[in-house]
Amino acid sequence: MSNSVKKGLSKEHLLSALVVFLFYAAVFIAEQFIPATSMVFTVLKKGATYALIAVSMNLLNGFTGIFSLGQAGFMLIGAYVYAIFTIPIDQRAIVYQYYDGGVVQFVMPFFVAMILAGLVAAFFAFLIGLPVLRLKSDYLAVATLGFAEIIRAIFQWDKLGPVTNGSNMLRLFPTFNDFNIKNANGEVVVYLSTLIPMIISGICIALIVLLINSTFGRALRAIKDDEVAAEAMGIHLASHKQLAFCISSFFTGIGGAMLAMYQTTVQAKSFTTAMTYEILLIVVIGGIGSVTGSCFSSFLFVACSEWWLRFLDQKQVIGNFEVPLLRNGFRLVVFSIIIMIVVLFFRRGIMGTRELPDLFRKRSKGRKEAQK
Repeated sequence: MSNSVKKGLSKEHLLSALVVFLFYAAVFIAEQFIPATSMVFTVLKKGATYALIAVSMNLLNGFTGIFSLGQAGFMLIGAYVYAIFTIPIDQRAIVYQYYDGGVVQFVMPFFVAMILAGLVAAFFAFLIGLPVLRLKSDYLAVATLGFAEIIRAIFQWDKLGPVTNGSNMLRLFPTFNDFNIKNANGEVVVYLSTLIPMIISGICIALIVLLINSTFGRALRAIKDDEVAAEAMGIHLASHKQLAFCISSFFTGIGGAMLAMYQTTVQAKSFTTAMTYEILLIVVIGGIGSVTGSCFSSFLFVACSEWWLRFLDQKQVIGNFEVPLLRNGFRLVVFSIIIMIVVLFFRRGIMGTRELPDLFRKRSKGRKEAQK
């Protein structure tokens, strides 16, 4: 019987991998034929970035039971580290015009800078986690939320201006558009500005999934279910929580670097608590404890907020009749109502605790029952 279960699982995972591969192939083909200014690619780029951050947050909230609200702070750290170390040397005088070109006078490859962004975020998480992870539930959430606000204020401190550029924005660093392949005349011959960030996000999410399904991941789930029982089984609560907090922050830092590449500029004042609440909302809508749900809801959230509901912010006139209520800000009202409906009728989120292979498993069972 165990062999049949393994065969079924392997088949469902292969189908899931095939779906993901076809999705990536479709994105690559679409990018070559659809204009680069299409909102489809805006949704895919930002959705991929938010998906990585949401899955990182879900690792804490959904699989470990740590209620952290410091994501905006770790995203800020990752974005700044990436931007600081990738601005070309000949452009630093322009960016750091108030600080004599800044103190950092070397450039890292974008990939190395992204890894460094994650490592620095993980380092801050280690320092913060030592005292903070002793707290429980709401107290932990407030403490991590306060950390994010403190980090935002520190990065705007004028004394750190030679490094962070103070309250001024960082710019002219490599962005997603730099992934496009160009010919000698500077014309783009192959568009990769959407596919590459999705691949980066996909690889990071795959690593998190492997971690969740490992022995360490099972220990995290045991801690979430019952800390007393987990400790009785020999699981060291403090070290496991600390490591999960650092790993989550590492991938959040990489997500912050990706957000910097998407926005093309970095400024500390934009990393507000509202950004953390958006990520938390994505996790809740997708399903706390579901990686697939976090990915799905990320693209849905970005599509609704950035594209599908945009028309609600503009006045609409049909003949001589002006549609009431449609004005700047009404989109957020409708969006909030939709979110309330989803939370009320899908209390466990879109996916609950299910993953993509579970959808194929359910279908295969239905087909077998129909055949009987």
